[in-house]
This record gives sequence, C-alpha cells and structure tokens, in this order.
Amino acid sequence: MDTDLLVLGAGPGGYAAAFLAADRGLRVTMVDALPKPGGACLFVGCIPSKALLHAAKIITETHEAESWGLKFAPPQIDLNALRARKDKIVDTLASHLAKLCKDRQVTWQQGRGTFEDANTLAIDNGTKVRFKNCIIATGSSPTQIPNLSIPSPRVLDSTGALKLESTPASLLVVGGGYIGLEMGTVYAALGSKVTVVELTGSLLPGVDPDLVRPLYQRLQGQFAKIHLNTKVAKVEEVTDGIRATLEGPEVSEPQATIDKVLVAVGRRPNSRNLGLEKAGVAVDEKGFIKVDERRRTNVSHIYAIGDVAGEPMLAHKASHEGKLAVEVICGEPAVWEPRCIPAVVFTDPEIAWAGLMENEAKKQNREVKVARFHWGASGRATTLGRSDGVSKLVVDPQTDRILGVGLAGPGAGELIAEGVLAIEMAATARDVALSIHPHPTLTETISEAAESLHGLATHLYKIKRTK
Repeated sequence: MDTDLLVLGAGPGGYAAAFLAADRGLRVTMVDALPKPGGACLFVGCIPSKALLHAAKIITETHEAESWGLKFAPPQIDLNALRARKDKIVDTLASHLAKLCKDRQVTWQQGRGTFEDANTLAIDNGTKVRFKNCIIATGSSPTQIPNLSIPSPRVLDSTGALKLESTPASLLVVGGGYIGLEMGTVYAALGSKVTVVELTGSLLPGVDPDLVRPLYQRLQGQFAKIHLNTKVAKVEEVTDGIRATLEGPEVSEPQATIDKVLVAVGRRPNSRNLGLEKAGVAVDEKGFIKVDERRRTNVSHIYAIGDVAGEPMLAHKASHEGKLAVEVICGEPAVWEPRCIPAVVFTDPEIAWAGLMENEAKKQNREVKVARFHWGASGRATTLGRSDGVSKLVVDPQTDRILGVGLAGPGAGELIAEGVLAIEMAATARDVALSIHPHPTLTETISEAAESLHGLATHLYKIKRTK
C-alpha cells in the first residue's frame, strides 16, 4: 500500500491531522490498534472520565439540595446501567469518527505498526505501508511504579478504574494529580471511602496554591483522608484486600488495608517498540520524540505530535499540533508558537489556567501584578451556592497586558476560553474590564478581577492607604 501521508495513532492529534490532510487532497492512511478512531482520550481517558464525573456531580447535588429545602431519597446506583451509559457515549463518538474517516476516504488500518525503515511501516495485520510523509501520534500510557505494580486485580491504573467493574468499600489513590483526583471524586460519589496519598506538599503539584485551596477544602469533606508529603512504600495483597505501607512525617498509621488501589502518578510517552531506530528517529532521555518548531523530527519527512512529542500531555494541544504538521507538509509557513495552552482539572470545583501563572512568574523572578476576585462577591456564584471559587489575572505591570488567567470554581473549564483569547490577542486588563459581561454570570468574575486593577470593581472595596 502506498500513501501520501501515514498517520500512526488515531487519537485527537492523529485523526485531526488525518482529516485535515484528506481535506487538502492527500491520500491518507491512519493506523491504530483500537477498533475505531479516538485513541486513549476517547476510549480510556477524557471522555469516559468526564461521563462518570457528570454522574458523580448529579449524586453530589442530590446530597447538597437539602440546604435549599429540597430533600431526595438516597440515590440507588445501578452500576451496570452507569457503565452501559458511559460505554454508549464512547461508542457513539467513536462511530461518528469512523464515519468521518470513511466520508473523507481516509484508509483505516487496525493494528500495531512498527517501522521497517524511514519510508515503510509494517502492521501486524499483514499490511505494509509505503509513505511519503508520516505523523507519529501514538500518545502515552499510565506510568508504572515497580514496587506498586503487583499482579493483582485489586491494583488499578486509570484504564482499569474507568472500567467501573465494582465500587470498592475503600480505595487508596496514589498520586494527587488531576487523574487521581478526578477518579477519586467519582468513586467517592459512588460510595467508596477514598484516601489520597501525594508525595509533595500539595495536591495538583505546580498549580498556584490559591487555585488549589477551594478544591482541597471541598475534598476534605468528600474523601476519608488526604495524606500530603507521603509515600506509598509498598503494597501487598492479603486475604481481605491490599495492605499498603505509608511513609511520611504526618502518618499516624503506617499500614492500612484497603479494598483497591489506584496508581495515578502520571503518564509516559508511547515511543517504545515502534522501530524508531530503524527509521532513524531520535528520542530524548525521557522517551519523548524530539521535534522542532514545525513538529518535524530529525528525519525531515517524519513528524511527531501529542503526548509522544512532549509535554503538556493534553488532547487539545495534540489536535493543534496535528493540524500544524499537515500545514507544514502542504508547504505552508506554519510554526508552533502558541502564547498559552489551557489546562483544566475536571474535579468539583474545576480548576483551569492558561499562560503565565504566579508560581512560574516567581521562579522566573519576573515582576507581575496579580488581581483576584473571590466568588463570595459574585451574585451568580451565590445563587448557585458556590461562593468558594476565585478568578485571578496575572498582568504585566508596565504594559497592563494579561499574561495569565486562573480560575477555580464550577464551570472553570468553560470560562478559561476568555482568558486564552485575551492572552493570544495581547489584550490588556483594561480591555477586559471595558468589555461588557452579562449579569448575573460567572464571567463577571473575570471582568471584576480586571476592574480591580484600575479601581473600577463594583463589588470589591479596597481601603485606600495613606502615607
């Protein structure tokens, strides 16, 4: 089989690239081990986890409705029906992508591909593909920790947790990053006693503390325990579950027996066993494929995008990289230079940020102004019973230009798009302040944060200091 473009991997980056290339008139072949396009994001990542988080939110809201004078009977959870609904959502989206693949006349090959040389890919279904150009989009997999990776159905990674085979009475989550907290939120809502263990001194390491604080306070009421500065030294299977040994300055009970363990300590690039050495493609010490500003590897007609090509490991970043690589292949003057890449943690409250944040500015010794608007002063947040959120802007003190935006609260993932646009368009805080935002909405919290920098905020009062 000969093709103009071979796309190895059919996740959000791979299929975005394949579809655009087909729209530009190229003959495209897409290869993936999964039965339909969508990749890990659709089948075992973004989509099924958000479906389960939606169900968890409904359960939580029935508990909290009593404060509004609304009483509901305790929810009866049909785990089979919930699992079926999640699987149906995944299959519906996968089938739609398969149809788009067929409509665009993209040749689909199911199987695992390995390079025989810089122009040939062998697929384990017996097919060989000769290509002019190639985009590697093989994604990433959950990181394995040797002393925690015992062969037991009680020890899960994120893929296993999303199968939702049962609701354990107790669940130990190893890792306080976004995957661990999202899945912990789901299982806590379904009735599990969830304990989170994080090696560092904060949940969501690296995220600004003022954004993490509302989530931490809320999770303290939902999770059984949260252990910071703590290490899971060992896990072993015993008769009634998994015995975990914890090490840390604040650990009062070094051993605990739980029903299941979820190991969620990050992801690693899927660059192994691809035959990259036969194609001459270079990888770095972490296993990421090396690429330039056009997503081109050291082999000029082979490109790499998404998780396998470097952090941040985000689906939307992969999609944009895939489209850019196709533009380069088509001879367009495209370069990877986004001013910011937004990130969202889909817990409750959600946390979202884009651009230069306060922690990073401190590391760079960069002078910035920071404006915060706490949602306790927001009419809309108060009507929702969620005044625990915060909106913040990181601004250049000389130019008033918005460098970063951070949000914590319900719907933060939807609100961050305004921040992304402001950063990309080089908007100033005054630009945002003078843009009329509808009332009552949570978007007003962004405009009022901007207004506070210029003494215009209606719902904030700052005491004027005299010398």
